[in-house]
Amino acid sequence: MDKRFKLQFHAENDGQLLRDAISKFGISKRGLTSIKYRGGAILVNGEEKTVRHALKAGDVITVYFPEEEFSEGLIVEHTDLTILYEDEAFLMLDKPAFMNTIPSRENPTGSMANYICGYFEMQGIHSTVHIVTRLDRDTSGIACIAKHSHIHHLMGLQQKQNLINKQYEAIVHGHVAEDSQAIIAPIGRKNTSIIEREVRSDGQASHTDVKVIKKGFTKDREPVTHVRLKLHTGRTHQIRVHMAHIGHPLVGDELYGGSRELFNRQALHCVMLEMNHPLTNEKLQVTSEIPESMRNLMNN
Repeated sequence: MDKRFKLQFHAENDGQLLRDAISKFGISKRGLTSIKYRGGAILVNGEEKTVRHALKAGDVITVYFPEEEFSEGLIVEHTDLTILYEDEAFLMLDKPAFMNTIPSRENPTGSMANYICGYFEMQGIHSTVHIVTRLDRDTSGIACIAKHSHIHHLMGLQQKQNLINKQYEAIVHGHVAEDSQAIIAPIGRKNTSIIEREVRSDGQASHTDVKVIKKGFTKDREPVTHVRLKLHTGRTHQIRVHMAHIGHPLVGDELYGGSRELFNRQALHCVMLEMNHPLTNEKLQVTSEIPESMRNLMNN
């Protein structure tokens, strides 16, 4: 059985060139080069053809992409993954807190990418790990992984066009006064840190929508607010920086002024991911409820 990732469709018009027919699938020049020289194929009615081939309406076009290999040096590990959604294009996981998305030199094992490699190996999926939406180590919730470089390329185009709707929920210090607001403030790296970001005039344009879900108090009578956040841009630490900027840092986020007396990580969870499926163009929405540990921060 051929394990290569493939696209298959019918030609719509007589005389259309094969290269024009496949262009609607957004295959990059790099992708076409990979198909040509690394074990892929483009077939018309089961026969390999060049991209200059003239089609007839109804011809069956099949594009095979070459098999991928795991990234060199990525250690394959196995664990139980919480899978929220899976098809031939995507794997959507509910990432737990305290797990890196990708390994580092200091921590080469135990990351989500290590475990995805193990899952792909067990399932016979010939792909490396393509992270579409990355979460901080301490942030929990939905992580989107493309099963092929072509899908990753298409999702990159959606991200550039702001077509991926990512929403989070967080518990923040204090009572947020406005029920809903848009924080539009540029974010850049802080001069005194290689990690920390801040709102600064020469930063990159950044936009976060904030909606209050509930105001309350902790068991120690400290005011906190449960908020829903929508990202319109994807800057590093964007939610954390913007909430600190308006005086309501995330509970547990020591880097940006939060306290860990209440929670041992930033209280942030990706609850919803919505996009157009790159192969069907149908709306795809995946959701994840915030963990009980976050809900328990607010004493009812």
